[in-house]
Amino acid sequence: MTKLVLYIGNKNYSSWSLRPWLALEACGIPFEDVVIPFDFPAGNPRFREISPTGRVPVLHHGDVRVWESLAIIEYVAELFPEAGLWPENREDRARARSYSMEMLSGFRALRGACPMNIRRPRRAIELPDDVQADVARIEEIWRESIARSGGPFLFGRFSAADAMFAAVVNRFDVYELVTDPATLAYMDAVKTHPAFKEWEVAARAEPWIVPEDEA
Repeated sequence: MTKLVLYIGNKNYSSWSLRPWLALEACGIPFEDVVIPFDFPAGNPRFREISPTGRVPVLHHGDVRVWESLAIIEYVAELFPEAGLWPENREDRARARSYSMEMLSGFRALRGACPMNIRRPRRAIELPDDVQADVARIEEIWRESIARSGGPFLFGRFSAADAMFAAVVNRFDVYELVTDPATLAYMDAVKTHPAFKEWEVAARAEPWIVPEDEA
């Protein structure tokens, strides 16, 4: 099969790059990752060379270009159905896709106030009131899923849905947004997954600093 090449931004900051990278890595799908850092205020002019939107992530598979995190995950799930990126049960798959789409399109207050930052020391900051509503809804999703599956991940074993929420795990952690033991247990399961830890090690080794993401 033609090699999959996933172009991503800084591992320390790029939450949308984390999502497909983690899904592919955790599910054992072979691919190459290429980091193009956000080293300009508006991103990086090189993004236009590899992505029709001028943004990352973008997947190259021969002549095929797939952009946007969830589209990349869906494309790879079709290529590797045996990898189990989505739950086997049809109802669970529907819920996993719905939650993932909600993550893709929602929670703007949380994303705006609390940028992903793997290296950030844990410290709370003053937040707009609407951030708490996002936090509450995400905790509701996690509780509901784990109650149905038994955990430790949203649908029992690690899936694309967990990858879609992985950047939230970082946000909840480094901005000290949650205290519920069940939430913290799920976060610990994600943070200790070998694929997440591999990303974290690489992120901490990066030299780049993006001031606007240092909330």
